[in-house]
Amino acid sequence: MRVATTLSVLVLGAGGIGHALVTSLDTGIDRVDPFKDMKNRPDAGHGMNILLVGTDGRDKITKEERQKYRLGGAPCRCTDTIMLVHISEDRERASVVSLPRDSYAELPSHTDGTTGDKHGPHPVKLNAAYSEGGPHLTVRTVESMTGVKINHYLEIDFTSFMKTVDALGGVEICTAKPLKDSHTGLDLTAGTHELDGGQALQYVRSRHLDGSSDLGRMQRQQRFMAALVKQATSSGVLLNPVKLRGVTSTMLESVRADKGFGTEEMLTLGKAMRDFTPASSEFTSVPVTTGGFPVKGIGSTLKWDPAKSKKLFRALREDKPLTPSTPEGPRGPRGPGQPPASMVEVSPEQIRVQVYNVTRQDGLGQRVDGALRGTGFNTTRAPLNHTGPEAERTQVLFDPRWDRSAKSLAAALPGCELRPVPRQGATLKVMAGKDYETVRPVRAENAHQGEFGAVTGDQVVCP
Repeated sequence: MRVATTLSVLVLGAGGIGHALVTSLDTGIDRVDPFKDMKNRPDAGHGMNILLVGTDGRDKITKEERQKYRLGGAPCRCTDTIMLVHISEDRERASVVSLPRDSYAELPSHTDGTTGDKHGPHPVKLNAAYSEGGPHLTVRTVESMTGVKINHYLEIDFTSFMKTVDALGGVEICTAKPLKDSHTGLDLTAGTHELDGGQALQYVRSRHLDGSSDLGRMQRQQRFMAALVKQATSSGVLLNPVKLRGVTSTMLESVRADKGFGTEEMLTLGKAMRDFTPASSEFTSVPVTTGGFPVKGIGSTLKWDPAKSKKLFRALREDKPLTPSTPEGPRGPRGPGQPPASMVEVSPEQIRVQVYNVTRQDGLGQRVDGALRGTGFNTTRAPLNHTGPEAERTQVLFDPRWDRSAKSLAAALPGCELRPVPRQGATLKVMAGKDYETVRPVRAENAHQGEFGAVTGDQVVCP
């Protein structure tokens, strides 16, 4: 998340400010050479690939901030976040792939950056690559695992992240359920929140909110990245040279980058991506196999799904989008007079619905089925007429085992009644009554899209 701030401001800002400002800021970046003497690298594909690494830099944080944001413990020479960002060749799309830090990895032969000891190939968790060999070994390991050639390397720490979010005026985040993590101190009610830098750090670091652990944390990080792009492009900061210089100067206090990512590269990217919006970005995580993958001496790791992960990285090399084309309607851009989508826990695409017309109104079942399908629900497309007396009120019949799905469906039907029916099964039933008026657009925090589970930024920012 910290590196997302860097990339957004540097690239987007360069398009609107110009050479002199970017050149002066370029001189303040701490340089590293992660590509030195690298051999047998993957073939270059189309577009640009940037490895974004967030490191634990709590040694620069004040005592008060450590206590307030639960940043206790000694700083470590380790990575907190690893992401692979692909900028398309036409500079109209950014694909962000999160690489779980607990991924099972096999390090190539190398010299330990801390002890100087020489090591042969051996298994580790992915984040150990930085601990043992810094940026150089991290790049080598990621290229070996993905088959994607890395063009540039960016790294940033906690302090710069918090200060940059504050300089941008905060970032808006929405959640469909309360989020509370005693380890980070995060405590958010369901709804919309404006997060300052410290709260944003709590949000992107929390991993004890539910059973999803790091995978859930990566989804929240991706939502934050989309919100960050929205804030950076809509706040006017990028078009104000004075404000932009303040934001970027703050951010660059803790940034490290490869020697090749300099003034000309930033200007070229910035000009090409001048009209970038949340819809221009897409986010996903590397597909993993179900269950943990225990390794002796290492613990439980995450094993990448061999078929799906290869297909994902092949799409990056071939410069193909990871998300399907977005259909017109409630899930696309909101039209004039259309209400904003309500946030729900379960993605409509994952909910199977059978519609019944419980009135004497001809065609009501078809209207309800079409409206629900238009906001994403997986309807049968074959509504039925219910025999018996007319229903005054619309009902949602559901098996109690699918209660979260039922609540998501009910959010789309204002005023409906929820009625549990044990052993009904996974298909939910909508009994359309005389009170039916409309279907309200809904969408999930963790939208379900395409074979890679990827979402576009506009699908996950606040409605």
